[in-house]
Amino acid sequence: MKSPISRILVYIDGSDESITAAQYAILLAASNQAELRALYVVNTRALNDLLKSRIFIESEQEEYQADLESDSVRYLNHVEKLAARKGIPITLSKRNGSIFQEIKNEIEENEVDLLVLGKGSSVRSRRDELYDDTERAAKLVPCTVLFARDEDRIDDLFDE
Repeated sequence: MKSPISRILVYIDGSDESITAAQYAILLAASNQAELRALYVVNTRALNDLLKSRIFIESEQEEYQADLESDSVRYLNHVEKLAARKGIPITLSKRNGSIFQEIKNEIEENEVDLLVLGKGSSVRSRRDELYDDTERAAKLVPCTVLFARDEDRIDDLFDE
């Protein structure tokens, strides 16, 4: 029987929850002999909105974007090292744009079966949930979505 999971995408945003999701995705890739991808999105759409609303001036936007670009490299390299610890090959991807749209594009372009996300923030308003691109992706992407929870258990499994 063919495994229902052959291509896994984990979304990395630099949060502890996304690193936990990466650990779980690595374990899933190992146990299912699945292809693993990690994606970091530099949210240039939000940066442009901040510029248009005059919260940022152009030089601040450029500086902040450069910081985000640097963060993307650092976090993707960290996930690559985690995968290497378990002997799992991983494809790293960085995109610029809307988080939801770029997650969706990555899934469609690479025929991903499973999206793994961190559990997200527990205290939020309905308005925050309505505008959260990660939540939107979880609801609207064309593949199965898994939220990695129980950080302590995942850490223990990963360290075995």
